Amino acid sequence: MPYLLRVELPDVPGSLGRVATAIGEAGGDIEAIEIVEKTAEGTAVDDVLLEIAPGTMPDSIVSACSQLDGVRVVWINRYAAGGNLFLDLEVVEEITAHPEEAHHRLLGLMPVSFRVDWGVRLRQTPDGPVIVDRTEAAPDQVDWADLDHPARLEAADDNLVLCGVPVGAELYVVGRRGGPEFLDSELARIGHLVNLATSITQAAQAAQALGDPKA
Repeated sequence: MPYLLRVELPDVPGSLGRVATAIGEAGGDIEAIEIVEKTAEGTAVDDVLLEIAPGTMPDSIVSACSQLDGVRVVWINRYAAGGNLFLDLEVVEEITAHPEEAHHRLLGLMPVSFRVDWGVRLRQTPDGPVIVDRTEAAPDQVDWADLDHPARLEAADDNLVLCGVPVGAELYVVGRRGGPEFLDSELARIGHLVNLATSITQAAQAAQALGDPKA
């Protein structure tokens, strides 16, 4: 079973190599690594997708990494999405290839591209907010939040972290059960992709209105 490890480490040459060595010695096999964030304080946050050898406990991976100077394990959990990380560029390619349903495609890719458990798209109506699109694991009811920029949201469940991204009269809400908390860089990336999906959809609609056969 794959696991996803989020680790904070010094942003200097050799740091990632030390982490990789520690993971290997503790019984983990790294499948993929993605840099999630780099800070002004000289640290980096990486997501590491790994397979754990039979009989190895995740705690041993955490312990091995935590013994390294300047390294902090933010979070580790099972990763049900499979054996790869889905990069933002792949999301862009997918929504660009299907402009008429860019938002639907983007929402469907949220779990694998941002390692979340679920996502919904809410629309504000005269009768209140309604869910207009959702991923398979999404709850039947999600609260509306008045936002003017991507932001973390309060959750009634202490084991759930949420963020929301406004887009016109609609709102994306995505959730992670058990964490980790959404980083500023993740909020910025999600917001960028949502805005890009809107631009792609509007361009396709405009081309269709002008009678462009390619639209």
